[in-house]
Amino acid sequence: MTKPAIHFATNEATNRPHSWPNLSGGHEPARRRAVVVGGSLAGLMSALALSRVGLQVTVLERSDRKSRTGAALEVSEGLLERLTGRHTKAVANILPTGAQAWADVHAGLRSVAQADPNICIRSPVRVACADQDERGAWAVAENGEVVTGDIVVGADGHASVVRQHVAPESPDAKFAGYLIWLGLVDEHLIRSRPWPSNLAILYERDYCLNAYYLPGPGGTVAAGKRRIGWGWYDARQTDLLRASGCLVGNVVQRTLRPDKIPRSTFEDLAAEARDIWPDPWREAILHCIERREVIGTPVAEYMPKRLIRGRVCLVGDAAHVPSPMTGRGFAASALDALALAEALERNLPGHGVADALCRYETKRLEAARDLVLSGQSFSRSFAPR
Repeated sequence: MTKPAIHFATNEATNRPHSWPNLSGGHEPARRRAVVVGGSLAGLMSALALSRVGLQVTVLERSDRKSRTGAALEVSEGLLERLTGRHTKAVANILPTGAQAWADVHAGLRSVAQADPNICIRSPVRVACADQDERGAWAVAENGEVVTGDIVVGADGHASVVRQHVAPESPDAKFAGYLIWLGLVDEHLIRSRPWPSNLAILYERDYCLNAYYLPGPGGTVAAGKRRIGWGWYDARQTDLLRASGCLVGNVVQRTLRPDKIPRSTFEDLAAEARDIWPDPWREAILHCIERREVIGTPVAEYMPKRLIRGRVCLVGDAAHVPSPMTGRGFAASALDALALAEALERNLPGHGVADALCRYETKRLEAARDLVLSGQSFSRSFAPR
């Protein structure tokens, strides 16, 4: 049975717990506990990896549903087995190797996390801040509830609240100067003959298009039963992003949803697609536009100077935000989760969790910075500022 999240009143002036509960009942030592802020991909992978090494994990997710139209991820071989430590065919089938739709990867990770007795997922819970003292760390929800643990893991994305605690001098990811229009359509709806390649990267005028096949329902990769996903890089939409509130100053606030995209913008995109993109990608784009199943994701970038502060650490997009053109953001998040678990698993007697988090930072910081740097070269050429 899943152990419930621990929460209790705090001193309102400091947001510190009035007292730390005796979880051991006066007998054997209490199990180590982690609070993971964010229940998206990085948060779920971190929860699974930390559970594998013996931590009790509470995941706080602000949204009770997740979707991301068209986004694709490359899943490395055996990823779920490495996260969970369970090497079975059933586990492997939940998260197949290769290109997968974002929503399918999220659904697979969440299903495994929900079945894990060491993981408690709570949503919707909007976290306002994170803090710590010499005895533990905690996340404070907007309703005043406090959830405590030995560590707090910030996995709350590019607009991370936890990052404000870890790196208060540099808390925000910055707008890279462009957005990506994303769409996804069933292959059988597209009449044009598909290209033989599974991936296309095209440059026309001032645009870049990434188009790809993704497995269909049930993971099928049979021709005609797949899905076609596309990502259209567009550096012309800054005014629209500001007008819609998706961009404030130089900080990305949210994704541009279909109901916030003006009809004139859809019409302009359709006209451009007809003029410059070849089939079957053109037909796929037009199909999504006609159905109004397109989202605009403003691209943010964040170069980390640190990944930890005491008992609080960052993973995934909370830690480092590269351009999606690198194609390695998801893989980096997985490596963060695995490195964090390894550091805590190998924590020596007499050494605190802060020492373990230092080892995590040592292993991941330089690689994270290199990844962001590689994406910045594309961003600066595509959307010079």
